[in-house]
Amino acid sequence: MTYRGYSAKVAFDADAEVLHGEVIGLRDVITFQATSVEGLKEAFRDSVDDYLAWCAELGQEPERAYAGRFLVRMEPDLHRDLAVAAEREGESINAFVVACLEREIDARRERGTRVGLEAV
Repeated sequence: MTYRGYSAKVAFDADAEVLHGEVIGLRDVITFQATSVEGLKEAFRDSVDDYLAWCAELGQEPERAYAGRFLVRMEPDLHRDLAVAAEREGESINAFVVACLEREIDARRERGTRVGLEAV
């Protein structure tokens, strides 16, 4: 599930008969629970809103899960091949890698392979 740029993972506790979730990708801990799917969605949104309000009250910038950049380490030969492929396409390495990642994510969505990108 995603809401306002935050994503969550969800699990079902069969013994307690409750759905519970946690916002992922943060050092801060944001959790929520409910007994129905609709209730869980609402609890998730409420928890994110409460977190953002709490940060505002404290005058702190809320933590964001993803800044939109990451470092990838690879073998020098792969780096060279990547640079050559990007140059052949007339793109920067960054643009080439983003396009490759987008194609892979889209292909997994089409195949129904779980990529953790379900929306609320």
